[in-house]
Amino acid sequence: MTMSCLRLSCFISVVVVALVLVVPSAVAKGSILSRFQQYLQIDTSHPTPNYHQAADFILSQARSLSLESQTLEFVNNKPLILLKWTGKNPHLPSILLNSHTDVVPVEPHKWSHPPFDAAIDPQDGNIYARGSQDMKCVGLQYLEAIRKLKDSNFEPLRTIYISFVPDEEIGGHDGAEVFAKSKIFDEMNVGIVLDEGLASPEDNYRLFYAERCPMWLVIKATGAPGHGAKLYDNTAMENLLKSIESVRRFRASQFDLVKAGLKAEGEVVSVNMVFLKAGTPSPTGFVMNLQPSEAQAGFDIRVPPIADQASLERRIAEEWAPASRNMTFEHGQFKQKVSVYDENGKPILTGHDSSNPWWSLLEAAIHKANGKIGKPEIFPASTDARYFRLRGIPAIGFSPMANTPILLHDHNEFLNKEEYLKGIDVYVSILKAFSSFVEAEKDAAAFRDEL
Repeated sequence: MTMSCLRLSCFISVVVVALVLVVPSAVAKGSILSRFQQYLQIDTSHPTPNYHQAADFILSQARSLSLESQTLEFVNNKPLILLKWTGKNPHLPSILLNSHTDVVPVEPHKWSHPPFDAAIDPQDGNIYARGSQDMKCVGLQYLEAIRKLKDSNFEPLRTIYISFVPDEEIGGHDGAEVFAKSKIFDEMNVGIVLDEGLASPEDNYRLFYAERCPMWLVIKATGAPGHGAKLYDNTAMENLLKSIESVRRFRASQFDLVKAGLKAEGEVVSVNMVFLKAGTPSPTGFVMNLQPSEAQAGFDIRVPPIADQASLERRIAEEWAPASRNMTFEHGQFKQKVSVYDENGKPILTGHDSSNPWWSLLEAAIHKANGKIGKPEIFPASTDARYFRLRGIPAIGFSPMANTPILLHDHNEFLNKEEYLKGIDVYVSILKAFSSFVEAEKDAAAFRDEL
């Protein structure tokens, strides 16, 4: 063989080896992204989420991974899928990976890409779809991480459960809440729960140890009806507007703390008016020369566990809805109210320092996967994690999305494909650390007692 032929032969060999190494990786990534797209393409938006199609898809993935599965319907036509990867020591407290299958409604005409096509933009690699951030990404990342671990012949010491629950976007009452109170959940012996977090526009990941609790308030003002041209004292509208202004000033004082960098968004009480109801209807709209005898306003209030919830309720009764201004406020007028305290009167939160071995494990696992971590936070809204914390179980909110704008519930929600793939590797690191941890059994029990 001539020298030139020998060099050609070596070159061909190198190319073949390179193809062998590169092609399977590209194929694997394509399959991973394809499965994510399939899940996103299932329309599980309210008010009519297609839960059963989503359940069938999850169950098909479970079969491909040889995971045990249960379909639970605590409420008819709202399936909750519970998967199980049994550990070598099933007596140790288990790990629960929770996600919800439902997503919020969309206004398709306001999207640059159809919200249930899950199209990947060829220029920037962004996957546009409702649920791409909140939170179908996390549910599939759990399964893809398990797929990688199984392919590497990894065997968990602790049992890993994966739950796909309905109805989180409308309060979780028929999903995570009833699940967390069930005998089935008791038998799972859960030691730690991972649930959803938020995207980070920076290059660090965000970890959440608590969340603000909702107090959806309706206040009503009453007054004598009268001619639209007459100036009355204490009309329903005048009294309601005074209350709205009082609420506005309180909102501004809380928001100023955030703007000044003195507190994070999750550490203040947020108040936003969500509806205003008044007036006398007519065939053409409203009667314009009649002052109404009643007026109502609705407020979405979110209270962090570090706030004085009792003091806020006194403010509502004395300033926002005082009887002296013909205002009515009763506790029953809360559309939803969740206490920031547990049954022992302690704030509902998860330890976020070395006192909680799970928190330390999570931080170390993320660092091992070359991820950065920001300051521990209180989640600004509400998630299903609160139902598990109420059971005295540590629950941490985490969604591996760095360098990503926060677009949950927004138009053009997207997640970049590379960020999605990187998140899978982060969960591989986390599941290895969590499921191999032995010493936490005694520590976790003590931590639950402290809660």
